[in-house]
Amino acid sequence: MVKVEPALCSYCGGCVSLCPQKALSLAETRLTVSQACNDCGLCVKACPSGALSTPKFSPKANLSLSPYYDVVVIGAGPAGSMAALHAARGGASVLLVEKRQEIGSPVRCAEGISAEALLRFFEPMPSFVASTITGAAFYFQDGKGFKLWKSFQGGQGFILERRIFDRFLAEEAAKAGVRVVVKSPATSLILERGEVKGVRVQLAGEEREVEAKVVIAADGVESEAGRWAGIDTTLPPKEAISCAQFLLSGIDLDPSVTLYYLTPGFAPGGYAWVFPKGEGKANVGLGVQANLAKEPALNYLVRFIDSIPALSRGSPVTLITGLVPLRPLEEIVRPGIMLVGDAAGQVDPLTGGGIPLAMAAGALAGEVAAGFVRGENSLEEYKVRWEERWGKRLKRNHRLKEQFPPEERLGENFLRLFAAATGAVK
Repeated sequence: MVKVEPALCSYCGGCVSLCPQKALSLAETRLTVSQACNDCGLCVKACPSGALSTPKFSPKANLSLSPYYDVVVIGAGPAGSMAALHAARGGASVLLVEKRQEIGSPVRCAEGISAEALLRFFEPMPSFVASTITGAAFYFQDGKGFKLWKSFQGGQGFILERRIFDRFLAEEAAKAGVRVVVKSPATSLILERGEVKGVRVQLAGEEREVEAKVVIAADGVESEAGRWAGIDTTLPPKEAISCAQFLLSGIDLDPSVTLYYLTPGFAPGGYAWVFPKGEGKANVGLGVQANLAKEPALNYLVRFIDSIPALSRGSPVTLITGLVPLRPLEEIVRPGIMLVGDAAGQVDPLTGGGIPLAMAAGALAGEVAAGFVRGENSLEEYKVRWEERWGKRLKRNHRLKEQFPPEERLGENFLRLFAAATGAVK
């Protein structure tokens, strides 16, 4: 029977059309082989990634990779690509590894960013900006439905196309000299007496050891690299927001205004949002505090959309789900490794917004890593500078969140805090 190597399979589906026994079938990210397979080998020879083999024929892809880099970055989201870019600009040799076969996919984000946060690093480009935002409206839930609290004008922001934006960041890193590899998950760290000395990477189905002076873990909320280094990255359910989002098409709304709904009935411990992505479409989603969720976030989202006629007319063309960490980690540095972005809990605890913080943390970690390679500073400088610039604010927002239990988040005081944290109030 034909064997499938999941680490190599890119799920193109071509093998299914070749099989004369109809033994192959393709799900979204899974290829299966039934007992009808007779090892004819037609699919094996046609597989472009070398993911299929038979006992008699086992072709392998052969990709080259240096055994040493100054810096290895795990994860090519905004935090990882920014870290790689700034480390390379600082003169370091850099490897950026991404476990998925396409950078930027799947999207796990509402895709909003303030103009100030983007312009700190890049000019907005039509290719990755879906819409320009100039206003925000805030609603709260009462016994009769949703009531407008306040609307604000003048706070500029953007709704991104994250698939394109993330790839743009990785391309900028590559232009700076970073070696980027995709579908190449890190499988473990190389440790010597508790100090990180590199990573093991699965490349073309084969594990390679890559030594490095610095490893930067940007592998998301599910961060394994942090755990491998001995850092406790476990999230208590009260510090996690379970999110679901549709890209709705065929709706009528102002494409320049974001909408926020403080909705304890529809999103316990969280809120719902409508982020326009151009004429007739918007990201519509919500987040539910994990310890308060009595059913999947997707169920809450469907009921929320059905309750608003302007949204219920739309059709979902994309579904996004994910988990947002609301607690910044205390420990983000250990010998040889730094954690950035969601892996470090670098998300605003009041709003769950993470793109600006991920980019800032990545840029800072890359600069510190390059300085470390040059012998100019320790890795601890990353934590010190992070705390001075952003960490104190995140801890303050976390304390404020704790002061307002979910049932008290419809009052004037919390609404003001929340609106300010979104950037709508200057």
